[in-house]
Amino acid sequence: MATQTITTDGYKLFPSPRNEHRTIFEHQLFVPHPYALIHLPDYGLAGKASLFAACRLSDMKMGQLVSFEQEADMARFERQFTPD
Repeated sequence: MATQTITTDGYKLFPSPRNEHRTIFEHQLFVPHPYALIHLPDYGLAGKASLFAACRLSDMKMGQLVSFEQEADMARFERQFTPD
């Protein structure tokens, strides 16, 4: 089965099958680590979040886009994320 892609002004996105929410929320963070394992429940987020494999259209850089319902969750993710 082909994966549905979503194209926005800045990204071509491929939804993660593990997403509870397939919404692109207002607060977004591009992580330039396409192979980093990101398990959103491990971050203890208060609101909804979604994860997408992403191609940044401005430079065709591959990575992941994490989108958050709440800005505080984005800040929490940035503090806790380590690509190792």
